[in-house]
Amino acid sequence: MKKKVIAAGHICLDITPVFPPKREESLTDIMTPGRLIHMKGVDVHTGGSVANTGLAMKLLGADVSLMGKIGKDPFGDMVCNILRKYHADDGMLISEEESTSYSVVLAIPGIDRIFLHNPGANDSFCSEDVPQKALEEAALLHFGYPPIMKKMFQNDGRELVELMKRAKACGTATSLDFASIDPDSEAGEADWRKILEDVIPYVDFLVPSVEELCYMLDRERFARWKERTGNRDVTELLDVERDIKPLAEQCMKLGAKVLLIKCGAAGMYYRTADRYVLEGIGQKAGIDLERWADKSGFERSFVPDRVVSGTGAGDTSIAAFLTAMLEGYDLEESVQLAAATGACCVAAYDALSGLKPFGELKERIGRGWAKNSESYWEK
Repeated sequence: MKKKVIAAGHICLDITPVFPPKREESLTDIMTPGRLIHMKGVDVHTGGSVANTGLAMKLLGADVSLMGKIGKDPFGDMVCNILRKYHADDGMLISEEESTSYSVVLAIPGIDRIFLHNPGANDSFCSEDVPQKALEEAALLHFGYPPIMKKMFQNDGRELVELMKRAKACGTATSLDFASIDPDSEAGEADWRKILEDVIPYVDFLVPSVEELCYMLDRERFARWKERTGNRDVTELLDVERDIKPLAEQCMKLGAKVLLIKCGAAGMYYRTADRYVLEGIGQKAGIDLERWADKSGFERSFVPDRVVSGTGAGDTSIAAFLTAMLEGYDLEESVQLAAATGACCVAAYDALSGLKPFGELKERIGRGWAKNSESYWEK
């Protein structure tokens, strides 16, 4: 019998205009006032952690219940219609007063994505929106994107901590993912270090991006990164020893058990605590502690067949990692499958079209699927 999973948190409708394939050097080369840009169409699909990670886990074979909040409006109807195709709409909460969240995703070739985002009903999602019975039945609770869910980061993340505590009290394993934080928003004013200090002890699998983690833990370092990279993608110029390991060390001191840091096109850094600390992972996950304890390393990304859009690549990578973990793969295998899934995802405009079953991924890896160079950050 498959282990039950809850994918809860942020959900929205993603609207992605399709730009011409020409790579641009800077945003101003194409986005100038008064210019008419001929587009190639538009891709409309569900977005956010609930849809991206939850549906990806479902397609990869996990038994997943999706739990998010939408409005009673045309965008909400579109979200439900899409989820219904996957038999995954039962867990949606529908608000009469709030709108459905949406993102306009500007995926311009050669430039990091830009998101125009309305959080909508996600802002009122709280711990009680995840039923107790569901937590008791689940082996894993995955929660995503608290930085763009107002009630989950207000009051030093009280609702987020409460939800993780409730899950842990049921013996359910927990995982937590984040989203970019707008410095000028209410989330940008939150004390994210304090939130992490309070919530990490109740999180078994911490899976942030390196930019998100740095912003939350060390804003001065993040500012230096931005100065160093200018308008370029921050991850293009990072160094594992200088930039990533210090952040990982801070997480471990805060009580992290299994840490997976997404580092963009370069790959993923992973680190785990000792066996004693890993004994605190929710028992229903059923991981082999000996095969997971005291590990660290960097998994370089696989070379994708093409790069269309990065939308959902991080979320689907995490979906593969968590699904592999629940199926009994060891740490290194789980991370490798995560990297392979990310490479497949970027070959499609949405988060799901490029997904491949683990068997197919393992076969391709076995045939010598090329990886990005170790000197990626020296380019």
